[in-house]
Amino acid sequence: MPRKKKEETATQEIKQEVIEAPVVEKEVKEEKKKKEIKKLSEKELKRVMTDTKETIVPLTDYIACSVHLGTKVITPDMRKYVYKRRADGLAVINTNLIDDKLREASTFFNQFNAKDVFIVCKREAAWPAVEKFSEVTGIRSFLKKYPAGIITNLKLDNFFEAKMVIICDPWVDKNAFSDALRLKMPMLAICDTNNYARLVTKVVPANNKSRKSVGLILYVLAREYLKSQGKEDEAKALKLEDFAGKIEIPDLNQDKSGGSNFGDEVSVSEKVVEGV
Repeated sequence: MPRKKKEETATQEIKQEVIEAPVVEKEVKEEKKKKEIKKLSEKELKRVMTDTKETIVPLTDYIACSVHLGTKVITPDMRKYVYKRRADGLAVINTNLIDDKLREASTFFNQFNAKDVFIVCKREAAWPAVEKFSEVTGIRSFLKKYPAGIITNLKLDNFFEAKMVIICDPWVDKNAFSDALRLKMPMLAICDTNNYARLVTKVVPANNKSRKSVGLILYVLAREYLKSQGKEDEAKALKLEDFAGKIEIPDLNQDKSGGSNFGDEVSVSEKVVEGV
């Protein structure tokens, strides 16, 4: 091969290497990045599945009581608590946020004396839970119908002063909600995905339509309240079933068909990894 042709060939090879070098380097970087992402994902997944964070009640209790199941309506106030929608359109509330907000609500509630607090619940399904809550804490309760003006109208015979109110549903219990707003009274409310919660002092995002869900929330509030009052033995004696009725703990690992049914339930807790 002539010398001139050899030089041209060598020059072309060098140029080709110069062109290919950045491409190869880019591919190596992308492959490395993919491996790092995969490694991080596996690490995060392992952290979620073996998370040592202790919830205020077991995750299985939240699931068994359907605390995480919202409605098909999601208000702007409650959107931040929602993980996703199920196939049937129901909103799924992030169980990590339920747990965090329930802890905050409990700490807030523990600051008040029983005589200064009352609870309102017009929805019949939750009456047994509210009655049990009132019995163990000594807090005044209003079921069926809340007498409008009972905390605002001094002329009423049954008027009384209060410093805080627990509302089971801001929409159904709107009379108590309105009175509390008028007095600028602190409110602790169980808010479902269809509730407007911007004016609520402490929100517990949860299903507020069933006895089991409301029962679990009130069970935790009652238990933690008794502990704060130094009544440890009474707190330990409380049972979730006394508030929520019979509970069937779901199998989060396998369903009847033999497949995994971790699905919505565990993915709710996994959402913390994604920053929700």
